[in-house]
Amino acid sequence: MSFRPASEVGFTTSTTRFVAPGSVTNGEFGLFEWRMEARQPGARPHFHKTFSESFYVLEGEITLLDGEEWVTAGEGDFLYVPPDRPHAFRNDSDAPVRMLILFSPGIARENFFLEVRNAKGLSPDELVAFYESHDQYNL
Repeated sequence: MSFRPASEVGFTTSTTRFVAPGSVTNGEFGLFEWRMEARQPGARPHFHKTFSESFYVLEGEITLLDGEEWVTAGEGDFLYVPPDRPHAFRNDSDAPVRMLILFSPGIARENFFLEVRNAKGLSPDELVAFYESHDQYNL
């Protein structure tokens, strides 16, 4: 059994806590907690080629793009997004939201969250290359 205390990385309006990154789960899955303030844009539409992403709402209400339409999800709701399917999320509500994000397989997705803050100064071409290096294809 492996155990590693969860660590987190904060952004201006959200925080990601690495509950169980792939390095702890032998690459089988990655589990992160995402906390987001009210009325925030969140992740823009994108897709991944090599892993699925799932969302489970713990508190609040989140608006999720499920590949075809925007849906509102509340406490206890779950959305599975297979590889190659566009998805996004935003907080349209007046309250904070807290959800779990599950990546499978457990690629080193934490590296994306740790590095994305430093990507703001990149040129458009460098930014595309950065996202693609983390298997994220923005639409």
